[in-house]
Amino acid sequence: MQLKEPFEISSGIVYDRRVILLTLFSDGLVGWSECVAGEDPGYSYETCETAWSILTQLILPRMIGKEVAATQEGMKETDWIKGHPMAKAAVEMALLDLEAKTQNKPLSSIIGGTKQKVEVGVSVGLQPNDEELAKKVGTFIEKGYSRIKLKIKPGRDVHMVGNIRDLYPDTRIMVDANSAYTLQDMEVLKELDQFGLMMIEQPLAYDDYLDHSRLQQELQTPICLDESIRSVRDVKLAVELGSCRIVNIKPGRVGGIASSQAIHDFCLKENMPVWCGGMLESGVGRAHNVALASLPGFVLPGDISESQRYWAEDIVEPEFTIDNGHVQVPTGHGIGVAVLEDLVTKLTVETAEF
Repeated sequence: MQLKEPFEISSGIVYDRRVILLTLFSDGLVGWSECVAGEDPGYSYETCETAWSILTQLILPRMIGKEVAATQEGMKETDWIKGHPMAKAAVEMALLDLEAKTQNKPLSSIIGGTKQKVEVGVSVGLQPNDEELAKKVGTFIEKGYSRIKLKIKPGRDVHMVGNIRDLYPDTRIMVDANSAYTLQDMEVLKELDQFGLMMIEQPLAYDDYLDHSRLQQELQTPICLDESIRSVRDVKLAVELGSCRIVNIKPGRVGGIASSQAIHDFCLKENMPVWCGGMLESGVGRAHNVALASLPGFVLPGDISESQRYWAEDIVEPEFTIDNGHVQVPTGHGIGVAVLEDLVTKLTVETAEF
């Protein structure tokens, strides 16, 4: 799928999105999911190629003909595989779509969702200059997004963010570094405190909790962990060390909906806000994210956005649209949107069937 425009973060630029879709068939029903692994290992060690290998060689051949009473029971088939949460999440989420359809219920209701609509923000990639960035931000504010996330990296941070804050003094703004900084950049990061940001997302290394703790002690602005959080155990460690005050939950990154729920439930008990991140998903992955974000602990706007944010034409109908800073939670059975299978076939470059 071709992005409407390139999307740049501190680790690189994405022009096109390779999307792995998984379709499970059972008793006349069809379940859909999307594996969110990227084209390269800039965000995670998982890539489209590694996920394809794990799915086609190790997981899916074992599932054919199995009777599954409940999704998490079926996922026990993958327990022996170390890591690869994005591949596993794709299987779990397709099973959940099937499970919801067998019960004639929306996915959101079977996972404990309580909201009819979810508040959404938008992520704005790095732009060639401050003028282009300001223009983009203004467009998204006019569309009604309730929070703006700015990507930052060394050399494109304090002055850039200050310019946007001056132009839009009342807008909720956060920044995302995608692990671009170290503690040697402490003074630069402390300068961001002056802009009243909602949070600084993942400023330091993806596997570092100690330095994030040291940084959080020096900052007024809450740190939000993204890449560092892969399970509820990681959240418990981060809370124990004081590494963050907010958590971004991406179901693909943490291994699926059940793991996301465990993190959500723990954070709710700890009174720690969570929100749902995005991975440039098609409408299939977006539908799963919207269902997850309907849980009560998701109190901050997520990176869910409307279909037209990234795609000239999404692969689902109806497409996701924004209304007064919110996206409606689908009420149809399962993920609640129909996959445009003719379009998917047209875009498909490789298939594996079992």
